Amino acid sequence: MKARLISLSILLVLFLFFKKSHAQSIDPWVISASAPDPSNYYGETVANGMIGIVSSPLPFQVKDVVLAGAYDLYGRGRVSNFLKSFNLLNMHFSVDGADISSKNISGMKQTLNMQRASFNTSFSYSDKATISYTYYALRQLPFTVLMDITVQAKKDIEITAASVMEAPDALRDVQNYYNEIDRPHALISLLTSTAKSPTGKLLMCASNTFIFNEPRGQEPRLIHEMWDNNMHLLKFSHKIRAGESYRFSIAGSSITSAHDEDPLNEAERLTIFAKLQGTQRLIEFHEKAWSDIWKTDIQVTGDEQSQQDIHSMLYHLYSFTREGTSFSLSPMGLSGLGYNGHVFWDADLWMFPALLVLHPEMAKSMIEYRYERLDAARKNAFAHGYKGAMFPWESAASGVEETPVWALSGPFEHHITACVGLAAWNYYCVTQDKDWLREKGWPIISATADFWASRVERNGPGHYDINNVVAADEWAENVDNNAFTNGAAKVLLQHATEAAGLLGLKADPDWAVVSENIPILQLNGITREHAKYNGEGIKQADANLLAYPLKLITDPVQVKKDLAYYQTRVPNQGTPAMTQAIFALLYARSGQGDTAFHYFRDAYIPNLNPPFRVIAETKGGTNPYFATGAGGILQAVIMGFGGLDITPGGIVQIPSKLPSGWKKLTITGVGEDKKNYTVQ
Repeated sequence: MKARLISLSILLVLFLFFKKSHAQSIDPWVISASAPDPSNYYGETVANGMIGIVSSPLPFQVKDVVLAGAYDLYGRGRVSNFLKSFNLLNMHFSVDGADISSKNISGMKQTLNMQRASFNTSFSYSDKATISYTYYALRQLPFTVLMDITVQAKKDIEITAASVMEAPDALRDVQNYYNEIDRPHALISLLTSTAKSPTGKLLMCASNTFIFNEPRGQEPRLIHEMWDNNMHLLKFSHKIRAGESYRFSIAGSSITSAHDEDPLNEAERLTIFAKLQGTQRLIEFHEKAWSDIWKTDIQVTGDEQSQQDIHSMLYHLYSFTREGTSFSLSPMGLSGLGYNGHVFWDADLWMFPALLVLHPEMAKSMIEYRYERLDAARKNAFAHGYKGAMFPWESAASGVEETPVWALSGPFEHHITACVGLAAWNYYCVTQDKDWLREKGWPIISATADFWASRVERNGPGHYDINNVVAADEWAENVDNNAFTNGAAKVLLQHATEAAGLLGLKADPDWAVVSENIPILQLNGITREHAKYNGEGIKQADANLLAYPLKLITDPVQVKKDLAYYQTRVPNQGTPAMTQAIFALLYARSGQGDTAFHYFRDAYIPNLNPPFRVIAETKGGTNPYFATGAGGILQAVIMGFGGLDITPGGIVQIPSKLPSGWKKLTITGVGEDKKNYTVQ
């Protein structure tokens, strides 16, 4: 009897342990928030590389709809800015005449499913109904979104649902349209709006429609209402019996004259196309597209939270990028209007390499963006008295300089020109596509090499100085011989000569001379950040970038000395996530897995905002989602812990060290040939 009691006690302990373990299990693909607090809420983005939808804590609302490539001037810094699109998914919803709001619902839960790229909200309304809706930025249709709504009645009820089309404040000359297309098999009702951007440069258009499951002629009757010049709606009512559920959807499209010459008609055509596909087919095609994307994945065994966070970083980069375009990424992707939607070195140095290794076809869009703006970069070099091409620090639609005048980075942060050239070289290295290198890569690489050959000041052997720049560490303004600027120029010039050889072209012999004579300064045995640097605090990694990604410093002793020195120069606040990411990457490559893991977590854990663990730019920051940081941290995982390395012969794997808490790291679907790599 005593033995039996002991056995039962052991079983009870084991049961409680496993129950607790199961309760604490973290889903690698799903992030949920119960009863989200509107006063401490940072929205999650669902995007397809062209259109981004930012969540709201309010029922049947989304915060923003953002379109890639839609820019105009409207007051902020006298430069182009991202435009908000029409909010084509907002709804008014009532049950038995009572409007649904955050004040009269209970049990609200919001869920981001990263695997399906969907965002769901569910809640109860009194004792009458349970309501759930899920929206998608459809991956197969770049300009189209879908919201799928289900109402489960607990009592006999009548619902009224209104799709509301409202123009953002910055748009002008709003025009609202309602159109019905009557066919024997379908009645198509289109709620459409157009408006001009602030200067009139763009025409922005949006259109949506209801999708019902009832046969033709049995759908609810629709009523169009014009509320004011900036808002109109389309609504219906429907009775639902107790115990039954009712499902309907809204499909909509948004497009501008930056994307299509006839955006009004195209918005309506795309919406009609989506309606006649039907909700189920739209979701199936969307999920198939994301299933194909996720064939390239990063899998961590032994650390559930890191696995979920890595999936979140991958999800956001995949969401913000789209194959077959010539758009690049702003620091905040499609999560809002941060940094005016401009493209910086963030795209070329921080986000591009991770995407290039995992999805070269997505990364290609980013380098195509630079190629199409090469002529503007040539004019920029000419205006500053240089040869070749000088890429702007901030770029938008046209490729001209878009940095506000008060920021000195515009005229002086020249290292971006090397970053663009290196991105083109790395695209060739991963794809081994010589036709692309000849047609598009070589014009970028040779033009940026010509820039650096003209940019240096030739003050004798070993003193081809690059003076008066804003450093990669942007707290250092108008300094001479900045470590990263000089190093990036040296490496770019070397690769330009190498690219010429691969193509059977004659390289400019001056490139090699200039590269050999650009100095990399020293200070008491460490790589000196710039000519006047004497140990000040730094905003972000600069000298450490010479070890990676430049691979200009390869001596392990020097790499560790530079790490040990500069990691003490980074303050706890006000610095971006990429700095600690580079520390993590270099420590993993040097065999110090646990030290690397400390910096891996330090790169983003203090930057997380509720309720979906979205990354802000800095510790305690409130400007998510910081896609630049995600790109840097993913490089720490892929190139640091995973040991993958981009070389002229393709992707190789070099020795690295995992954290002690990670049992295995698997990276699937890498590169053009979709190889798998494992570290244990």
